[in-house]
Amino acid sequence: MKQAVISGTGLYTPTQSISNEELVASFNAYAEQFNADNAAAIEAGSVTALELSSVGFIEKASGIKSRYVMEKAGILDPSRMVSRIAERGDDELSLQAEICVAAAKEALANAGRTAADIDMVLVACSNMQRGYPAMAVEVQGALGIEGYGFDMNVACSSATFGIQTAVAAVQSGQARAVLVLNPEITSGHLNWRDRDSHFIFGDACTAIVVEAADAAVSKERYEIVETKLKTSFSNNIRNNFGFLNRFDESGIGQPDKLFRQQGRRVFKDVCPMAAEMIKTTIAGAGLEVAQVSRYWLHQANLNMNLLISRLVLGRDAEPGEAPVILDTYANTSSAGSIIAFHKHSADMPAGALGVICSFGAGYSIGCVVVRKL
Repeated sequence: MKQAVISGTGLYTPTQSISNEELVASFNAYAEQFNADNAAAIEAGSVTALELSSVGFIEKASGIKSRYVMEKAGILDPSRMVSRIAERGDDELSLQAEICVAAAKEALANAGRTAADIDMVLVACSNMQRGYPAMAVEVQGALGIEGYGFDMNVACSSATFGIQTAVAAVQSGQARAVLVLNPEITSGHLNWRDRDSHFIFGDACTAIVVEAADAAVSKERYEIVETKLKTSFSNNIRNNFGFLNRFDESGIGQPDKLFRQQGRRVFKDVCPMAAEMIKTTIAGAGLEVAQVSRYWLHQANLNMNLLISRLVLGRDAEPGEAPVILDTYANTSSAGSIIAFHKHSADMPAGALGVICSFGAGYSIGCVVVRKL
């Protein structure tokens, strides 16, 4: 059975960023206007007044200081609070495909590969721009890749599940090399008028080239030593927006159809699950936790990552052991752990071991143990 490696990664970062200060000013302007417009109903008790947000609240709750988005002016407009992005024609490259192509080109260059070397394209993310045709097939066509492509969704764990799927394709001989893409335009499913979640998400796209070790030519290669996946159904993180909404006479697009979560329940449930999964995956590779020097965790919440690393290590993580990028990127769903890997892996010496771990709605958890070659 062929050994698979990660031979290149790429990252697309939007040009526009929203600071906590900008976000709070926008939200509070909306909330103050809402409260003023509904003063009588609030006084009568039939409407609940909106609580204002603050920079301190956001940073304490999440560790997030800013986030990249595809378009910020619409989000920051208190009368709108949704990005202004025009729908493209069917003969134009889709927005999600466009950011995939950008990240893919960097990953291919880092892997020393061209489109001719790729046999399979996998687009794995939380929210697809459309149901069909598959985004992966559009990206495949845009890059000029022969072979096949398909989409998959395992929410925030989509990247690690995608890596395992790519490994299986390489090991079986189905593909020489696989391009895994994680285009997360999370600003599109976030309710920016919800104080408890308006600060959580950001936009980005990551790309990963997985190929047979004996064919890889890049200088930076990471042997995929072990993978492990797990799902356990939970309603604590959910998005109900979909094509069946049109059946409901109450209409589509209501806030509860977008992202919602029971944050405290998620924290309580997922942290021990993720920590145990990491330890189990390391043991499955015949290794000890002490042998692993780097943890690229899902970038959802700083407090979650601090607790998970503490549960795994039995102590607080040292600087650099569990790199954090969510302070500037926020939660980019499936892209988060790969952004951390992309930005914080080149300094590792040959032979060093690390774990890519993602966790999210479902619940779903994916772990990938890698060794730098």
